[in-house]
Formats: sequence, C-alpha cells, structure tokens
Amino acid sequence: MKRRGETYRQWCDPILHHQTHEEALDNGVCLEVQSRLSRTGATQLFIGVYRADGSMLCERVYHQRPGETMSRALVWGVGYARRLASEGEVASVEAAGP
Repeated sequence: MKRRGETYRQWCDPILHHQTHEEALDNGVCLEVQSRLSRTGATQLFIGVYRADGSMLCERVYHQRPGETMSRALVWGVGYARRLASEGEVASVEAAGP
C-alpha cells in the first residue's frame, strides 16, 4: 500500500478526466503516473515513485505540459519515473510549472 505525500493529496481530484499508469519494478519500487486535463483544459502530470514498503521516494506535479496531449505526457512521465527509480532519488517532493 502506497503512503501518499502531501503532493498527491493536493493533486488528487477524481472528477477530472485522467489516465493512469502503474508499474512495479523488479526491485519492488512502484511507479504511478497520472495525466489529466485541468478545468481550464491544460494537460497536467503527476509522477509518484514509492519504495517496496510503500513509503514515498518521490512525488512531482507538473501543472502544465504545454503542447502535449494526455497520452504524450503520460509516456514522458513513465520514462521519467523509471529514471528517478533507477537513480534512487531520495524523498524529493516538488511541484513544477505555474
């Protein structure tokens, strides 16, 4: 079970249309990437990387992905999440974009 951080809690809005990709890596690290359209039509992205015990390794939010569809943002986010997991980045929490 993932132990979500404040970044996810502020991001979560089940009413908005979204796409999700979840993946468990061989080392037990779990990736969760979500893309969505904001109420103003902007493509947004959430990237969550969680350790095997469910604790948060990294959560990031991009409030805008200009020029990207939800699908393209999701693909980019999955690749980025995999890189974060392989680098073992520790407890990074941030929001990117305006």
